[in-house]
Amino acid sequence: MDELNGLLLYLLGVNIIAFIMMGLDKQKAKKRQYRIPERTFWLLAIVGGALGAILGMQRYRHKTKHKTFVWGMPILLLVNIASVVYLLYSI
Repeated sequence: MDELNGLLLYLLGVNIIAFIMMGLDKQKAKKRQYRIPERTFWLLAIVGGALGAILGMQRYRHKTKHKTFVWGMPILLLVNIASVVYLLYSI
C-alpha cells in the first residue's frame, strides 16, 4: 500500500508541476520574456505529467496550435495510463 501511495503522490506532484509550468509559460509569452523550453514540457509528460500538461493547455489556451502538442500529449497520456496500470498490477 505504501508503494501505491508513493506512486499516486508522485503522479499528483508531476501533474501539478506540468499544469503550473504551462500557465507560467503562457504568462511569459504574453510579456515576451524568456520562455520555458518545449523539451521541459515533453520531459514532464514523459515522466507522468501528460494529464497536467493537457489540462494546462486547455485552461491557459497555450500550445493549442502546435500539432505536436495537440497530438503528442494525448498519446503520452495513454502511455502514462498504460504504465500506471502495469505498475499497479506488478505491485
